[in-house]
Amino acid sequence: MKSSGQTGVTLERGAPGFDAAVLGTSFNAREPGRRPAVVVQANDVLDVIAAVRRAGREGRKVSICSGGHSWAQNHIREDGLLIDVSRLNAITVDSVARTATVGPGAHCGDVDAAVKNADLFFPVAHAWTVGIGGFLLQGGFGWNSRRLGLGCENVTGIDVVLADGRVVHASESENADLFWAARGSGPGFFGVVVCFHLRLHARPKYIGLKLQVFRMKHLEEVFTWADRVGPSVSPSVEFQMVMNRKAIGIFAPGLEVFSPVLADSRKEALEAVRFMTTDPVARKASLTLPLIPMSLGQMMKTGEKTLFLPNTRWQADNMWMDEPIGPLLPALRAIADSQPPAPSHALWLNWNPPASRPDMAFSVEARTYLALYGGLRKASDEAAHGDWATRHMQALSTHSRGIQLADENLARRPDRFLSDANMKRLDQIRAVWDPEGRFHPWMGRAN
Repeated sequence: MKSSGQTGVTLERGAPGFDAAVLGTSFNAREPGRRPAVVVQANDVLDVIAAVRRAGREGRKVSICSGGHSWAQNHIREDGLLIDVSRLNAITVDSVARTATVGPGAHCGDVDAAVKNADLFFPVAHAWTVGIGGFLLQGGFGWNSRRLGLGCENVTGIDVVLADGRVVHASESENADLFWAARGSGPGFFGVVVCFHLRLHARPKYIGLKLQVFRMKHLEEVFTWADRVGPSVSPSVEFQMVMNRKAIGIFAPGLEVFSPVLADSRKEALEAVRFMTTDPVARKASLTLPLIPMSLGQMMKTGEKTLFLPNTRWQADNMWMDEPIGPLLPALRAIADSQPPAPSHALWLNWNPPASRPDMAFSVEARTYLALYGGLRKASDEAAHGDWATRHMQALSTHSRGIQLADENLARRPDRFLSDANMKRLDQIRAVWDPEGRFHPWMGRAN
């Protein structure tokens, strides 16, 4: 446990710079209407310990922010103590052991750049500035996760500041129940992870992207095709579609069909994305690009700059689904027809999870994934479009197998994100490690 030699900044509610410090922890520009009593900008583990102990003395609940990409701004709570761990961002890579230690505030893009220097790979988040802490706690739906597993499956240990201020290590062999809880409980985890220990992999030798764009009039045909071929698509391909009001190349409402591929050779990659051009529906594409080599960093930055713009009032919601696409087509058409202006968009992702996962809190997923991202650039759009994501997911709720915490909207629309058995077990573990309820749970959960 090392000190940075400089004490972190603590700001009380009402102090100069307080609002800027709180709102600066959120990528979402929407006003949350909540404020903690205290915000602590921690510089090191000792600052985190001091903040948790202060919260205990004052009877305050604790929330944590690593990168600030919580769409629901889950970490901004009323009258609690907010610990900003974004400055705990050290990254150390052991290329021989193929391991890394990473602070929770490290950006996923920086983690990828660090392991790339050693010709290694970790399934980081799809956007560069996502903090690794929140990403791994909620499961870690990352690059090449269909082949290498979720990010949290590649975590071998964590160092955690507990509710009483102690620091412990947790792994499969040490404090195993705490480790189980950390892998999938997301913003409901009851401790401050100050270091993640990661298992790394050989870096794919070829990374590239194939793209097709269809006008929105072909929505039903394209979704039907995607649903049919999805289960047979190679796990090296992240087959996904984005509904965009200003689709690439046509600058009109359309479906962007993306297939990033991470393979061992260009030949293997070409074979993996061949499915995009062999079906008759391909002839209806307004734009088809060949397989283009592109670094992971380029894809992360491009996606962030085009889809996830800052200074935007965001609301997201999502669902896992196993049903065939047919019954969902009218709802998907309604989503497209009512879509707010860009950068609002909808994502359909082919997932097809493996038959089993390691025993961990994460426990809800399905064949395909649908997420809506309502991004409003003008305050005047709030009345017309502010509930777009919530409203359409409520309409689809009978088809939902649950949600993933990365795009949660639990305060507005509670839904299951763990299996019933895992939620019960998580509550039991919480009662042992945080008996006084020092850490905020989720803002909402399905009963």
